[in-house]
Amino acid sequence: MMKINLDPRTKLFMIFAVSFIVMVNAVTLLEWAIRIIVTLIPIILLITEGKYASAFRFLIFYGVALVLLKFCISENSTGILSALLVGYCGIVAQFMPALITAWYVIRTTKIGEFMSAMQKMHIPDGISISLAVVMRFFPTIKEEYSSINDAMKMRGISFGSGKVTKMIEYRMIPLMFSCVSIGEELSAAAVTRGMGAPIKRTSPYELHIKAEDIIMMSIFFASVIIFITAKYLR
Repeated sequence: MMKINLDPRTKLFMIFAVSFIVMVNAVTLLEWAIRIIVTLIPIILLITEGKYASAFRFLIFYGVALVLLKFCISENSTGILSALLVGYCGIVAQFMPALITAWYVIRTTKIGEFMSAMQKMHIPDGISISLAVVMRFFPTIKEEYSSINDAMKMRGISFGSGKVTKMIEYRMIPLMFSCVSIGEELSAAAVTRGMGAPIKRTSPYELHIKAEDIIMMSIFFASVIIFITAKYLR
């Protein structure tokens, strides 16, 4: 499948558009259709980038939540299991679209491209640097947790080994210390690279709004307008 290289400004607009749509409760079929469409677009973009595992996981979680919310849960359902299902489906259906879009942006945007886009939009360095550190923080934490998980499996510490307390202790405590260390390292790296300096930074990335960017922004802008119109008419 052909890879679609979107401008970081287009990706940021996608996040804002999807976040606005999911902030409002969807009731009618048209509103749900718009929400599903803006959720499927970043999933398709993840597939074009070769992120098949992430796209498949997001699609399964979101699809299961929608099916349960539509067909398996009624307003008169009672019990702890029903309450848990309602809570799960509500949270996933409400927040998963924005999470999928943000994950696509984080996994497909280079920090240099992001900082160049922030500079073109005249965003203050304090905000740009903070967002850049956050964008690198979560993928690094994911890699760190995978390394800790592999080390614990080699020592036989897992859910199935009857050592649940050790599993929590040996995974979560190292991960918390790693979070602190990684945050400090990323902040130091930002300072070392001259981010926040009182001079204008140059960038090797030349960003331009291309045809695919215009098409994508038009789709999300139209989705927001149609969604607002549907809510107003209802």
